[in-house]
Amino acid sequence: MLTWQSDLYALGVAAMDAAHAEFCRLVDAASRASDEDFPYLLHALIEHTRGHFDHEERLMRECGFPALAEHASEHRRVLGELLHMANAVEEGRLRFARLYVSQGLPAWFRNHLATMDAALAASLKREATRAPADDTLPVS
Repeated sequence: MLTWQSDLYALGVAAMDAAHAEFCRLVDAASRASDEDFPYLLHALIEHTRGHFDHEERLMRECGFPALAEHASEHRRVLGELLHMANAVEEGRLRFARLYVSQGLPAWFRNHLATMDAALAASLKREATRAPADDTLPVS
């Protein structure tokens, strides 16, 4: 399970923090879901994750983030794993998908947040301090 804790996970970029908080909420909900509700919540998690990753990759392009290729590759890998799990669920195999969501995904998130996302947030904050006052990069 994964519970958003701003004191541990907030990176100081409002849009990223909001997306990460929602990601945590969806992972937690899917982890606790009944077998009947799990497929729906997994789908919601996948859709959120797709948008979340697209947004981060747009931010990376906008600020000229040097590790864009590596970061985007990691996003594709995890989204691919989620889609693989959704296929398994559609075939009635929930056990492995449930383990992935409740154990594998939280472990990945914590590591990804502390490394790749923290580096992106730092780059965005540096860029925001150099940008004109009307810049739209949301930094909290």
